[in-house]
Amino acid sequence: MIKKIKISTSERIILIFLILLAIFTFSSFIILKNKCLFVKSYNPNKIEFEFPQNIVVLNTNCGNVIIELYPNISPNSVKRFKTLIKKDAYNDIAFHRVIENTLVQAGDLEFGKKDNLNYGKIGSGKSGLGTIKSELEGDFEYKRGSVGFARKNEINTEDSQFFITLKDIPLFEGEYTPLGRVLYGIKVLEKVKFVKKYNIVPRPDFINTFKMLIN
Repeated sequence: MIKKIKISTSERIILIFLILLAIFTFSSFIILKNKCLFVKSYNPNKIEFEFPQNIVVLNTNCGNVIIELYPNISPNSVKRFKTLIKKDAYNDIAFHRVIENTLVQAGDLEFGKKDNLNYGKIGSGKSGLGTIKSELEGDFEYKRGSVGFARKNEINTEDSQFFITLKDIPLFEGEYTPLGRVLYGIKVLEKVKFVKKYNIVPRPDFINTFKMLIN
């Protein structure tokens, strides 16, 4: 006959505490291991858009970022952006510059490619199409989720690199050419890898695909 083991109230409390601690530790590990666990991914094919010809979909490991482009504000810049997207030029390109809770930047087509990453030169690469003129005259506010063309210190040096803001940045207004705004999926971008105190990211996250909703 098996005798029942009696445990005191204090021992029972300790046992319950250890079980809860184990559950919490395991759950925390799962969450840290899968940073995309609570990020909603949107299916653009299930959403109705007023201007579907100006909708582009950026896909990362955490899901889709759906962006509306504004050719009425920056016609030449949006035309360049669409040209590169239609060529699949941004597929497998690194988010090479990420500032926590501020912005993510990608689009170095020369040194930011997944199979040809060059840490020494990333951020300085070119598209091969040449630079275009800045378009800074439009009435555009750089709110959270704004998409803009990156450039060198001088104006009229936009090429292929772009950034998306993760917060309002009024200082960018009149300084950087606007391309559009994120409609859905901004939280996907908050999960892009960053390194504190450094802008350039070692072993960065990548754009999987970047496509027009309607080709």
